[in-house]
Amino acid sequence: MTRRAVARTLVHLSLLAATAVVLLPLVVVLLTSLKSEREMAESDGALSLPGNPLNFDNYVTAFRDGHMLQAFGNTTLILLFAIGGTVLIGSMTAYAIDRFQFRFRKLVVALFLVAALVPGVTTQVATFQIVNSFGMFDSLWAPIVLYMGTDIVSIYIFLQFVRSIPISLDEAARLEGANAFTIYRKIIFPLLKPAIATVVIVKGITVYNDFYIPFLYMPSEELGVISTSLFRFRGPYAAHWETISAGTVLVILPTLIVFLLLQRFIYNGFMRGATR
Repeated sequence: MTRRAVARTLVHLSLLAATAVVLLPLVVVLLTSLKSEREMAESDGALSLPGNPLNFDNYVTAFRDGHMLQAFGNTTLILLFAIGGTVLIGSMTAYAIDRFQFRFRKLVVALFLVAALVPGVTTQVATFQIVNSFGMFDSLWAPIVLYMGTDIVSIYIFLQFVRSIPISLDEAARLEGANAFTIYRKIIFPLLKPAIATVVIVKGITVYNDFYIPFLYMPSEELGVISTSLFRFRGPYAAHWETISAGTVLVILPTLIVFLLLQRFIYNGFMRGATR
């Protein structure tokens, strides 16, 4: 009993320490965003409390001068197309790999795995040339196409769920005269709802937080997304950490709210896909 109590105490202490490590930077950013410029200059430390906890002037400045409304609009547009394309392409690919017998089928699956292991930075020169040759550079289509075509993880998530669907459902549908696309549309796709929820959340957070692709392929200011818009604060607000922190909080809030509301779909989706 003593060993169990000690082990349980150590587990709880390690969890508390991990929680503190994760939450401490967020607390510092939140407190900084509520301070005035004078309070930042006279601050005793990063964890010092603001004089007015309801000081939202920095948020107004960050939202207005950072063009956050336009950035949220561009980000939403990219999210809708990228996530929709990922779900459609990933589910169709997984259905074809699992249900159809063709030559080099195992090789295709292995190549997907190899592609997932290759660092994306090593192929950016060739990728940039391809995107530029298609005339998509400095447009919203560049990140949309790249996000849709490089998500190998989503294909594997869908593949795990497709393998759990009995083939007898396909055979029964074929007896009724259904073709492959009808089986996918009316049987397979509706049964992939847990996988779709998982992919939508994971892919959405990844696209929302990504900085590299929008920064590289959309240099125009009017095409800024939330990550690149926040990066542009380094110019006129390089020394105004209170404004930068307010912009950071504005960027974090949507993903934090979505994750807290839908986290059970993430865990359930991964667990169901792993155990089937």
